[in-house]
Amino acid sequence: MNDLPAILRTHELYISLSPITEKLPALKRQTIGRRLEDSTLQLIELLIMAKNAPRAHKAAYLIKATATNEIIQFHIRTLMAQKLANDTTLHQLAAKATEIGRMTGGWLKSVSQ
Repeated sequence: MNDLPAILRTHELYISLSPITEKLPALKRQTIGRRLEDSTLQLIELLIMAKNAPRAHKAAYLIKATATNEIIQFHIRTLMAQKLANDTTLHQLAAKATEIGRMTGGWLKSVSQ
C-alpha cells in the first residue's frame, strides 16, 4: 500500500475506534458512536480524494478534511466529558486526531504555496 502517513494514521484511528464504540450503551452507540465512526471514514475519503486530486483541487479537500477532523475531536471530547469510555484510551485517540490535524495542516500549507 502506497498511502500517505495521514491516511495511514486515520485508518489506525478508525481501527482503534471500533472496540470503543462497540462497548458504548445502545443509545450512545447509535448516536455519537456512529457519528464518530462515520466522520472518521469521511476523513479517510477526503484524504484519499486530496491525494488523487489535481494540485489545484487538493486544498479544497484538505480544508474539508481539517473541518472533519475537528468534528472527530469534538466527538472524542464529548465521550470524555460523558465518561463513556476509558480516559486513557480516549486521550490516546485524541492524540492521534491531533497528529492527523497537524499532518493535514502541513499538507494544506504545502499545496497552498
